[in-house]
Amino acid sequence: MADICIIGAGPAGLMAAIHAAQGRAKVVVLETNTTAGRKLLLTGGGRCNFTHAGSPDEIAKAFGKPGRFLRHSLHEYAPERVREFFQWRQLPSSIEADGCVFPVSDQASDVRNVLVAEAVKLGVRIRYQSRVENIAATSDGFAICTESGQSLASRVILATGGLSWPQTGSTGDGFRFAAELGHVVVPPKPALVPLVAQEPWVSELAGVSLANVRLLATVDAHALATVGNMLFTQRGIGGPAAQDLSRRLTDALYEGAHSIPVEIDVLRGVDEGQLDKQLQRELQAQARKNVANVLSECLCFARQFSLTLCRLAGCGCDEQAGQLAGEKRRRLVRTIKRLPLSITGTEPIAKATVTRGGVSRDEIDPKTMESQIRPGLFFAGEVIDLDGPCGGYNLQMCWSTGALAGRSAAQQQTDAKSSL
Repeated sequence: MADICIIGAGPAGLMAAIHAAQGRAKVVVLETNTTAGRKLLLTGGGRCNFTHAGSPDEIAKAFGKPGRFLRHSLHEYAPERVREFFQWRQLPSSIEADGCVFPVSDQASDVRNVLVAEAVKLGVRIRYQSRVENIAATSDGFAICTESGQSLASRVILATGGLSWPQTGSTGDGFRFAAELGHVVVPPKPALVPLVAQEPWVSELAGVSLANVRLLATVDAHALATVGNMLFTQRGIGGPAAQDLSRRLTDALYEGAHSIPVEIDVLRGVDEGQLDKQLQRELQAQARKNVANVLSECLCFARQFSLTLCRLAGCGCDEQAGQLAGEKRRRLVRTIKRLPLSITGTEPIAKATVTRGGVSRDEIDPKTMESQIRPGLFFAGEVIDLDGPCGGYNLQMCWSTGALAGRSAAQQQTDAKSSL
């Protein structure tokens, strides 16, 4: 019988295992896949943006109101401690201009390998190809049933992830286990996911990227803005700016909003007056070229994007720069600064980076990550109703909740043995 059984060998589960083992607990990890950290390997485009350089309070604030639940765990295991954890194990990291933190090697596999090696070094048993079918409470702990048989443990940590990227093993099993053990599960929805637009012209721009844009949405008379890089997709928009916006639109879209207006400020560092003057100079200087070519050359827009802007602003594709009337130029400026889209939905949750929803925070003790309904049951990572923006925030949440759950479960186990 194990002291602690952890379900899931992702970032939260492995960090929980390491901290539980450091507390001298006998730990077993059950993992559905043949290897650990399948989803971790895909983060940051394979580079693994494993935390953010902000303070614990800044990280908590980025999660919005749910950040209050996270504050204790973030202070207990802050971003700087995460960087030190990997540094001490020969994996240094670097901070980029936007605060994102990556391993110097730029290899997500190095992050995963450090976690697995440390867990094994501490005596953690990781059992692969061990998909858990159900978990039942017993008089002295839990019975965990897998395809190969039953395991017993005094305490269980659910670190199964959510429903995003199911090909990595995130199939929502943890939600079912939590519900069967008496917990409320907030219905899962996609977060950090590409947005679907009503306008048919977006498909013409699929693959075109824009740097450092500002997206402004209006929901129930409230303005919601995000900034960052963006990418047009076959059905709408993706990339960090669009994915961050998706977190703030998902609830409204799933609660019945048919369409949410969004404006794209393609050149957010220049106001409309400045852009109008710049464009007027360039059009006059290159009077014999067509307007789309001038846009591409002076503003560094992709040719197809320039053509689309001209069409949406009412300019002819072959209209010469020197013949563009003042009103058309001003419409073009407005289109560049306030490119309108109508967002009608999101891509499916299988395409989302993280899951919005999960085990209700109201039933979890934020100072231990233990269930307030079922003693001995703990939670860590994306299985909890927590989701943050792009930029390493969600992995930091996994490290912090995982470390706290592992330490708390181990301390509880020690206290129980001492009382015998």
